[in-house]
Amino acid sequence: MKTYQNIYLLLSENSDFISGEALAQKLNVSRTAIWKGIKTLKSKGLVIESFKNRGYRLEAGDLLLPKVLKEKLGFEIYFNEESISTQVDAKEGIQKGQPAPALYLAPKQKQAQGRFGRPFFTPETGGIYMSLHLKPEVKYDQMPAYTLMVTASLVKAISRLTGIETQIKWVNDIYLGSKKLAGILTEAITSMESGLVTDVIIGIGLNFYVPKFPSQLKNKAVSLFTAPPTITRNDLIAETWKIFFETAQKDLIKIYKEKSLVLNRQVTFMENQIKYTGLASNITDSGQLIVELGDGQPKILNSGEISLSSWET
Repeated sequence: MKTYQNIYLLLSENSDFISGEALAQKLNVSRTAIWKGIKTLKSKGLVIESFKNRGYRLEAGDLLLPKVLKEKLGFEIYFNEESISTQVDAKEGIQKGQPAPALYLAPKQKQAQGRFGRPFFTPETGGIYMSLHLKPEVKYDQMPAYTLMVTASLVKAISRLTGIETQIKWVNDIYLGSKKLAGILTEAITSMESGLVTDVIIGIGLNFYVPKFPSQLKNKAVSLFTAPPTITRNDLIAETWKIFFETAQKDLIKIYKEKSLVLNRQVTFMENQIKYTGLASNITDSGQLIVELGDGQPKILNSGEISLSSWET
């Protein structure tokens, strides 16, 4: 790892100050290298307290560590500090023939896009942006419900590590209270020759520690932490994918339903320019939303946008 990454690890493991001399000795580098490393960490948004006679102490912030994540997860991590979008990074990786599974990770994104190509806000620091590439090689109707599975894995990881309980707004958004915390985007590539889904890219964007949002988003978006986090982004990333790979699909679907924000509530949606309102009665194992309309007829939604008629329970 680079010097600044090793400095971060040493600082994160100690609650007290560490002198520049001690850091230099531990890493077998010069004091100048330590000073440059501290400067790099500050440029990446970390808050480091320093005193001439005491050294350095990490006050807030963390650093994404691809090598550490690879050791924990057991597959390749591709880290791009100048990412346009981790979905784009994954597609480029597919074109290059890079192996799967693989995780494409970035500290920020220059042109982040969600569903339907919509742009979304990504802060300079404090977010998690990643895309997992899988090669399922199955027919489309046999493909696992990846969006539901990843969404459930992230919700479970947040709960397990922090005790914070979040909810899922069908089909791919995670909410904390009445504000959006994270979104998931799944894209599939199908072979015309075989008719099989050859590649799947599952992207996650999450507000981890974002103390301030643009004015137009402050009533719509929320951060997992509003004070210095009790865990690191590396912790949450590793836990999410461990849960995803180690938990049976049926158990993840069960979590998804249990954490649903819409089940048994009135929802509104548009279809063919007609507005419908009904009770969200069920989510199928493949991710379809069943809405009971006023005439007693169910509507089956495969995708699209829904709105809660009220945020009240």
